[in-house]
Formats: sequence, C-alpha cells, structure tokens
Amino acid sequence: MLDIFKRNTSDRPVDVKTIRDRLLQFIKERLKKAEGGEGSNIKGIQVFIACSPEEKHMYEAVVYIEDAEKFKNEVQKIADDYAIELPDSWTMEVIFVEHLPAEALKIPNLDAALFILTRQRSVHQTVTAYIKVRVGEAEKDIYPISSTGGKICIGRERRVQTADGFYRENKIAFPEANGNESNKFVSRQHAHLEFDNDLGCFLLFADEGGVPPRNKIKIRSATDANPIKLYTTKIGHPLQEGDQILLGQSALLEFSYKEEDNNL
Repeated sequence: MLDIFKRNTSDRPVDVKTIRDRLLQFIKERLKKAEGGEGSNIKGIQVFIACSPEEKHMYEAVVYIEDAEKFKNEVQKIADDYAIELPDSWTMEVIFVEHLPAEALKIPNLDAALFILTRQRSVHQTVTAYIKVRVGEAEKDIYPISSTGGKICIGRERRVQTADGFYRENKIAFPEANGNESNKFVSRQHAHLEFDNDLGCFLLFADEGGVPPRNKIKIRSATDANPIKLYTTKIGHPLQEGDQILLGQSALLEFSYKEEDNNL
C-alpha cells in the first residue's frame, strides 16, 4: 500500500551550499519581521537539526560545526544588511536532536527548525501559580510556585544524585517508597519550572530523564486537545491556565494561577 504520508523528497536539497542558502534565507525572512527596532529584543537564535545519521556530516558542514562563530557571523551580516539591530550579547546555538521541537518553526524541505528567543516585556511584580497533583502521589497535593523562587525541579524522590555526580533537590517530589504505580515512571531528573521575566510566564523544561528515549513529558492545553511532546532540554514550554502535564506514563500535574481547587 502506498504510504501517502512519506515526506516529499522532490524539492529537498542534497548539497551543503543549497542547504546553507535555504537555512540562511529562512533566518533572513524571520529576522526581517523584527524590523522597526524590535531586533534589539532578540536574545538568541537556536537552529535545531533532526537529520538522518547519513546526512549529519553534511548538516555539520552547513553550520560550520568546527567554527561556530563563522555561522553566527553570516547571520549577523544578514541582520546588518537589513538594519536589524541585534544586541551585542545575542547568542547563536546549533543543536542536533532526534525530533524537532514543537515550539520551533519548521524550515520547509529541510530537517531543521528555527527558534528565536526574545525579550517581550519585563515583569516588576511577584507572580504566584500552583502545581496541582492529579494522578500519582507527591509529597503535597498542591505546590505554590513563585516568580521569585528560582528553578523548581520535578522528579522521583526529593534528594537525588545526578548522572554527573552532583546533588539535586526536587521541590516537587514523587516518593518511590509509597508504592504508587504512577510514581515509578517519574524520572529522578524529569523536569523543572522557571519564571521568564521577559515573557512574563512560567516555562516548563524537560530535563535529561524527561526526553526520549527515557520517560516522557506531554502537555495538553485547556484550549487545544492535541498534546505537545517535549523532545529537547533547550526550549521551555510556556504554561497557561489549566495546562495538564503528563510525566512518564500516568503521573499528572495541572498548572493554575488559582489557589482554589474544587477537583480534589
């Protein structure tokens, strides 16, 4: 049976120069949308590449993997040509991944996607939200989180030693000893939350234990039934009122700005 869902390869470039030209063209188009002085709000540019192992050497040549500054300089030249005022401190990252992040912009006919980090606004007041445990058994049923609270780690057990030998404390912890079936599928380093002052919201990041091939993270919005999977530790997912966060197979959290809870 013909697989109609196979990707169309008729317009896919097969040489380094063409791939680089298309990648830079796409970046140029996105940067041009930042005209009018908004270029100064760009903190960084991330290029995600999810190519096959056979093509990896070609994509590494595209982005000058041995000389990271060279590719950044080409992007800077594009910005200069179009009078887009990137700040002196802007960063350029090229990240090879298994799957392209849902939040990033897929580049047509390339195994790559683009994500632009921006400063949108500053928040001058403390923001409080709540993480509510719906399935699984954590140390608390509801965790208040604050925009001034720094990094909030989520995982199995409160105090764990990471793969690199360092100590980590999970503020939202799922104890293993209580025998809850959902808890055992939560990784020791599953995820963390941070407040982004520029975006004015809490971001959910996958940690090493929360991306494939390990245990997973899925988010379902209250306004969109299609779940989003996190495939990278590099991009934080902005949380909205009522978002549900699935850790592993069944441990379930809910994000809310409302302390009142009629569902427990």
